[in-house]
Amino acid sequence: MSYLNRFLLALPYPLMASVKFPTNLNSLDCGGTISLNPETLALKAGCPKTHMISVCDREADIYDLFVAPRPDGVDWLIRASWNRKVDYPDQYLWEAMASASELGCIELNVPARSNCAQRIAQLAIKCAPVTLRRPCNHPNPNLPNIEVFAIWALESHPPEGTHPIEWMLLSSVPTHTQEQALERLTWYARRWTIETWHRILKSGCQIEHRQLGSLDRFVRSTALFTVIAWRILYATLLGRSNPEISCEVLLQPIEWQALYCRAHNTKHPPSDPPTLNQAILWIAKLGGYLTRKHDLPPGPTILWRGFMALHEATKMFQIMHQCD
Repeated sequence: MSYLNRFLLALPYPLMASVKFPTNLNSLDCGGTISLNPETLALKAGCPKTHMISVCDREADIYDLFVAPRPDGVDWLIRASWNRKVDYPDQYLWEAMASASELGCIELNVPARSNCAQRIAQLAIKCAPVTLRRPCNHPNPNLPNIEVFAIWALESHPPEGTHPIEWMLLSSVPTHTQEQALERLTWYARRWTIETWHRILKSGCQIEHRQLGSLDRFVRSTALFTVIAWRILYATLLGRSNPEISCEVLLQPIEWQALYCRAHNTKHPPSDPPTLNQAILWIAKLGGYLTRKHDLPPGPTILWRGFMALHEATKMFQIMHQCD
């Protein structure tokens, strides 16, 4: 499976002006439906053996997208927003899935958010093929009904005071078994990591607030900060999954030497690099991490501040050693 190529959408008719998609996206079909952007088709043409899955949030719950033509090997997975009518005895999506058989349960690692600690959630899983009916208020009466595959994951026993996790996913990828349903849920869960990267890019790198005077400068700046945001996210995730490996997988020798000297107020770094876990802890302290017993592991915001301080410390370390 390839990663998360996306459909570039166009608004199919004026009534959809409130949908949260940019108005400058192209590929509007004169028949009133959404079609794929040429860039998507070109990407598929360049990777003919790659199965491309577009993973979208609830803003993409658009019937025109469901029925849009697409080449072989290009599919989508979309979180449902609307309780659509279906060709099923219960007539609506949520009611139809409520009567489907439960396939099993999955444990999901829910990352920490504001006022909510990280936790493990138990989700019951159901999946079934459903046929969505054309919206009755759609201006194109010739749109067909379409069969999709619904995957419903619902947290049955959330902690007190916590909203249960619920994902109603629709996909063009055939989904019949528990294993297939778990794979679709794993695809969607990757959005959390991607959203964290976007938060670093926007909140840490402040990419939206930079006044660079021209589009060309903005594009080059964004390319640079994209890599910086990736590095911070990489440090966050790698430090949690492989804490005992050498920090040189993340830092250049001069960086960890400067970090050690800054953390220990010394001019003489050791000959062997510290572990990644120790290096990340020192970087986090530069960013304001207090290392109290009840503190969660340092997150991307703290590490962003720490890397900024480390950058300055590394430059000073280099200057001082040139003087020596």
